[in-house]
Amino acid sequence: MLTTKLFSGFGLFLLGCFYFGKQMPHVIPGAVKVGDGVTEINEISQGEQEKWAQGKEIYTDFCIQCHGANGKGDVNNFPPLDGSDWLTKKRAESIHAVKYGQSGEILVNKMKFNNTMPPMGLSNKEVADVMNYIMNSWSNKQDKIVTEEEVAGIKE
Repeated sequence: MLTTKLFSGFGLFLLGCFYFGKQMPHVIPGAVKVGDGVTEINEISQGEQEKWAQGKEIYTDFCIQCHGANGKGDVNNFPPLDGSDWLTKKRAESIHAVKYGQSGEILVNKMKFNNTMPPMGLSNKEVADVMNYIMNSWSNKQDKIVTEEEVAGIKE
C-alpha cells in the first residue's frame, strides 16, 4: 500500500515536471507579446528579475508537485493557480495559505476543493516572491505586487 502511494506521488510529480512533453511557455516580467510568439522585453530592474527568478525556483521546489508546471492543478484535489479567481478575489487568504498552509473547503473558479496544503516554512520574502511569480505567470496578470511587508501583516 505504501509503495503504491509512493509511486503514485512520484508519477504526479513527473507529470507536473514534464507537462506531457510540451515546451512550457515562460512568462518574463516586463515582457510584452507583440505577435507570433515574439516577445519584447521592457526595461526592468535587476532586482525585479532576481525576485521573479527566486519566486519561480520556490514554485518549482514547493508547489509544482501539486499545482503542476502549468498551474492548472488537477480536477479533484489541487486547485488551479492559472486563472484562479481565488487568487484575485481573496488576496489575503491566498497569502495566508502560502504562509501558514490551507485546510478546509475553498471555492476556486466555481469548483469546490477540500484538501490540505501544509505550511512550507517560507520566509516573508520567499512568500512574496512566490506569490508574485504565481500572480504573474500563465494567464495571471496582477498590477499590485505582493510585498514582504504585506506578507508580514498576515497573521495566523
